[in-house]
Amino acid sequence: MENQKAIDILKQAILLERRGYSFYSTVADQCKDPDVKNIFLTMAVEETMHVKFLSEQFAHYDKTHSFLKVTIPEGADDASDHILSEEVKNKIAAAGFEAAAISAAVDFEKRAIEIYANRAAVTDDTNEKELYLFLSEWEKTHLKILTELDNELKEKVWFDNQFWPF
Repeated sequence: MENQKAIDILKQAILLERRGYSFYSTVADQCKDPDVKNIFLTMAVEETMHVKFLSEQFAHYDKTHSFLKVTIPEGADDASDHILSEEVKNKIAAAGFEAAAISAAVDFEKRAIEIYANRAAVTDDTNEKELYLFLSEWEKTHLKILTELDNELKEKVWFDNQFWPF
């Protein structure tokens, strides 16, 4: 039963990451500005890294019923702060398509963190726990970038539309 649960979680995680890739790459295709497009392309590349990482774990687990020891994949921290440059922020319409996509992506990343953290909390397998804690932290870097950007864009809308209570 526990083996099936581990397989099911891995399948769910791979599907979630593939959907993330699809979402980010679709949004990137819709972006006109190359710098804004780069935000979503960077996130799409990160999601493909997650899929590869999880697929390797899945293949190993499917054959051996054990998880590989977590080794940090090369390029695991490539969603860098250049995404949050003032120039890029100014290119995103705070109430436009890209801003809406960023807001949706925040929810998407929160869901991934929740799934990974929940599985890490219930498993007794040390390698599986490490895997999901690592993935949860990796997703938190995405969430941090997107949340900061989303919050700044909301502030911009409030300022531009004089939504201040004073």
